[in-house]
Amino acid sequence: MRLSHYVNSRRALALAVPFLAGGLAQAQAAGNYEFLAAPQTDLNRVFRLDKATGEVGACQYGLKEGTQIGVTLCYPPGEGAKAGAFSEYALIASRHTGEGGVFRVDLRSGMMSICFVLNESSVVCTPPAK
Repeated sequence: MRLSHYVNSRRALALAVPFLAGGLAQAQAAGNYEFLAAPQTDLNRVFRLDKATGEVGACQYGLKEGTQIGVTLCYPPGEGAKAGAFSEYALIASRHTGEGGVFRVDLRSGMMSICFVLNESSVVCTPPAK
């Protein structure tokens, strides 16, 4: 192999590494969310969880006066529901048909919080407990 070919190959590899690393980071980020409907039977609310940070948000369907389509109403993370320590989180619904909230569990530590929409403005979660 000639020296110039070796240098060009190394240069091409050096240029490709950042693109490969970026693609790998995107692949790792994909599928990082979990979705779960609230167990309350007359509520069309779905909770969204970032499985790595524990951040919880929620959205639901809402009627909009004068239209037949309606709107998607989303509630951002509020107190206790914002991103926390990096771990492995999951959402669990109780079997209580009147419950509008869900449990956020840290699968590594066993800590649990109850998350719900407060005053139709944001998602809040109780302090974690075991």
